[in-house]
Amino acid sequence: MSQMQAAPRGMRLHIGIFGRRNAGKSSLLNMMTAQNVSIVSDVAGTTTDPVEKPMELLPIGPVLFIDTAGIDDDAGALGEERAQRTRRVFDRTELAILVLGENEWTPYEEELRLEFQRRNVPVLVVFNKTDLHEPDETLRTRLSEEFGLPTVSVSARERRGFAELKQKLLENVSEEWISSPQIISDLVPAGSTVVLVVPIDKEAPKGRLILPQVQVLRELLDSGITAVVTRETELAETLEKLREPPALVVTDSQVFRQVAQIVPREVPLTGFSVLFARFKGDLTTFIEGTRAVADLKPGDRVLIAESCTHHPIGEDIGRVKIPRWLQEAVGGEIQFDHVQGNDFPQDLSPWKLIIHCGGCMTNRRAILSRIMQAREQNVPVTNYGMIIAWSMGIFERAVEIVK
Repeated sequence: MSQMQAAPRGMRLHIGIFGRRNAGKSSLLNMMTAQNVSIVSDVAGTTTDPVEKPMELLPIGPVLFIDTAGIDDDAGALGEERAQRTRRVFDRTELAILVLGENEWTPYEEELRLEFQRRNVPVLVVFNKTDLHEPDETLRTRLSEEFGLPTVSVSARERRGFAELKQKLLENVSEEWISSPQIISDLVPAGSTVVLVVPIDKEAPKGRLILPQVQVLRELLDSGITAVVTRETELAETLEKLREPPALVVTDSQVFRQVAQIVPREVPLTGFSVLFARFKGDLTTFIEGTRAVADLKPGDRVLIAESCTHHPIGEDIGRVKIPRWLQEAVGGEIQFDHVQGNDFPQDLSPWKLIIHCGGCMTNRRAILSRIMQAREQNVPVTNYGMIIAWSMGIFERAVEIVK
């Protein structure tokens, strides 16, 4: 399947594989994917960085398996760094596989269990290496009765137990993932018309739309809602051609001000990033975070977080436009720091505000984990679209339909 046709990574169920070194985590991944995705060795600590493998796991659908380094890696500073990278995978995990290579439940497994319990992430315990020894039924009973943990037995080396493992995964997919919120189709009735405003600039990918636009467009089509796609330069003409006003206009946040001047006040208006604030994040927290911008003063520090890694060009939204618009609104210089991909600081106290991207390239669990971290440290957090709408004076209008 080509990259263009594959399910976006952020729309895949993220299944993390955890355990101590030499528990057989990599062998388990290779068994489930029927490929040699991860290096397998008797040497402890073979897996260093998390290894990711997307695949279709029917009947669940598109998933992303993440093989992690041993949580008990004690090889000095390097081992601690590997263990920290494993812990960062917690933020994205929607279903955790905890692999036991021996019939032991140590403080390391208990640490993992408690962490996923705190995050409300379902855990499946896999007794691996059944070709070498039978699972300890006393331990299996304890895990079930004391902790409510489901278990399954496999031999990754002999590729036995895969059908049972897949069935257990299906049974333990969280309700949160199954019933994830809609992007747009619950905001407007079937049979109505929605206008999508898509500017074409230097950062627009040649020959295709960006992922949020594609996802919104596809959901409208799936829901029997007519989608009209236009540039901001043709928006006025497009609206005039419609027999009746659209049920909603959705615009790229960068042209919010221009579009707001064209779209009649009685027509609902919002942005792709605002829709994704609700779809991927916590709308109430983002609204509160945006209103906290009023407390910013010149000299404050603001963290801008992007889920994907890219090389900025020209008028980059996160490095040029948002800093410029925010400083104009605040009336002075602000210090901006940037993080990309899975890097996100543990200590958020240096920043007065966190501005997150729309999160189209990651899953909802990762965004919610960052929101939870910010709330625990009392740091306001919002996202691109909302901060742009606030900077341009149309925040209340932009969030009116999604509240």
